[in-house]
Amino acid sequence: MASDSELSDFLKNAEKKAFKRAYYHVRDEDAALDILQDSMIKLCSSYGDKPIAELPMLFQRILSNTVLDWFRRQKTRNALFTNMSDFVSDDADADFDLLEVTTNPAEKPSSDSAETWISRVQTLEHIETAIMGLPARQREAFLLRYWEEMDLAETAAVMGCSEGSVKTHCSRAIQALSKTLAPQGIRP
Repeated sequence: MASDSELSDFLKNAEKKAFKRAYYHVRDEDAALDILQDSMIKLCSSYGDKPIAELPMLFQRILSNTVLDWFRRQKTRNALFTNMSDFVSDDADADFDLLEVTTNPAEKPSSDSAETWISRVQTLEHIETAIMGLPARQREAFLLRYWEEMDLAETAAVMGCSEGSVKTHCSRAIQALSKTLAPQGIRP
């Protein structure tokens, strides 16, 4: 059984990656934060009594299901209502700061030049854009396998598909990312 401090530590450690994963899916910072919060609440309220070793897989599955639920609600809402803000051409990503999520000031060596730092930021932006351009299942498989570092069986369990499907989705994602990023000089 996970103690409150273990559960709290697990959620703190999983928060940034889970937020980015949700953001890559929904492409809306506020919605990603809501999804993350809902997933954390569901984990704590329904599975807080589980052993700490089971929490990572449970949390990933809850996060995936919460993202799917969000898409279902959006589809229903869009079918029934017209949102007046859909007609406004605001830049929805204007408030999103990639650096705030991808870097930690304590991790940045002080010897980096401004040119190196800008180059790194631009590379991260290119990679993020390419990942967001992947189809949903490929993106999910890729993020679970390589971002969350899950093995094949864990990824298949979270996605609710066979290991062969995970391999196919990952292979196609890697091919698409290589094709998209190679012209920009980014190689795996």
